[in-house]
Amino acid sequence: MKNFLLSFVPFFVAVDAIGVLPIYMGLTGDLDSARRRHVVIQSLITAAAVSIAFLLGGPFVLDLVGVGVSDFMVSGGILLLVISLSDLIAGEKLQRKMDSATLGAVPIGVPLLCGPAVLTTSVLFANQYGVTPTALALLANIALAGIVFSLASPIERILGHAGSKILSKVASLFLASIAVMLIRRGIIEIIKQGLN
Repeated sequence: MKNFLLSFVPFFVAVDAIGVLPIYMGLTGDLDSARRRHVVIQSLITAAAVSIAFLLGGPFVLDLVGVGVSDFMVSGGILLLVISLSDLIAGEKLQRKMDSATLGAVPIGVPLLCGPAVLTTSVLFANQYGVTPTALALLANIALAGIVFSLASPIERILGHAGSKILSKVASLFLASIAVMLIRRGIIEIIKQGLN
């Protein structure tokens, strides 16, 4: 139980369901409630499957192909930066271009819910606290994200259309900042590895 709790809090920060909520609201704003439910289920299944698969086999696969966690951080950061800039610049156009059939898988499931921070944390905690407590803490946070997403409609009603759009733009700006931070940290790690 102690190891579960020690893993749960950092995963809560890494998954960041509350931070992802405005982006989810922005991407699913034009969808009806049935499509939104489908997106939520798809995002949870995708995030859970990818994170558990990475937890169990990620380190082996990364070593096998010669990809480090720092490379993962840079690529994930670039992907998040593209998503955030597209929302900030294109706005409504981005939502129309995205396929609602796969919206839950990409970008909401991966990399928003299950991104470089979650994958990196899962590998580190599996070694430190054990695979089972880490996996349970990870799945609990993904389930919590589903609960947060299911409350999107009441939150949107409280904020109104304009408030939701403003919150979505602010969230995209924060997402761009997080993306730059991931790219920066990844590059610094790559440089450090090159010097050693």
